[in-house]
Amino acid sequence: MRKKRLVLAIAGLALVSGMAQGRGPGASNAGGGAAACAGLPSQATLKSALIAAVAAETSGLDFEMWATIVNRDGIVCAVAFSGADRQSQWPGSRVISAQKANTANAFSLPSPLTSTKYPNGLALSTANLYSAVQPGGSLYGLQHSNPVNTDDAYGGNPTTYGQPNDFMVGGRIGGVNVFGGGLALYDATHQVVGGLGVSGDTSCADHMVAWRTRNNLGLDHLTGVGGVSGDPARPDNIVYDIVGGVSAGGFGHPTCLFTGDQASLPPVSP
Repeated sequence: MRKKRLVLAIAGLALVSGMAQGRGPGASNAGGGAAACAGLPSQATLKSALIAAVAAETSGLDFEMWATIVNRDGIVCAVAFSGADRQSQWPGSRVISAQKANTANAFSLPSPLTSTKYPNGLALSTANLYSAVQPGGSLYGLQHSNPVNTDDAYGGNPTTYGQPNDFMVGGRIGGVNVFGGGLALYDATHQVVGGLGVSGDTSCADHMVAWRTRNNLGLDHLTGVGGVSGDPARPDNIVYDIVGGVSAGGFGHPTCLFTGDQASLPPVSP
């Protein structure tokens, strides 16, 4: 009996502690606080930029999208969807968008660097990682690092998902995603201020919509920043150079249904 009372007491303390941190049933995650996201787009701004990007993009399956922004520390700052409600997009794409945002932020670097190879920084989109993480690739195993924080990903009341009080907001979502749809966010001084992830269509279309969303947000100041795309005007653009299962440059991505022309995307800003 004493053991049972002790277990119940510990469980009660854990519940109280969780609720005190904003993690009780139906609550949003208060882990990061508003200050952590200062200077980054609001949820309303992200939603508007996403809706405009989805409307402008003609490749892929013409599906609605989820989008997530994280700050430089990987804290989720905003989650939004483009459709009429949260059921209008693939539900699974909500967390995938957050993974993509985390990945692009985690593996992109600002300018300047002490590197003699990439002195002006290096931007890697999630699309750039696809081939490198395949067996035999230079980054094989990367996709298994930095696992998703499932408590933050799936906690809270689902009716708040994609709203300003989405439970992921304020938490570190973690996760590594290695197909199209994730881009680092660069401010006017070429500093990485976070990441953007988009999901809900083919991975190729996700990249296209993410690119347009970042451009709409005005956080694509990558002129001069290094990349692996071979296009200085679009350094972290998706690359389609896989032939016979092998990427010529090592950073290629497969084509998809109704693949768009990545060279038609807006060039990055100074």
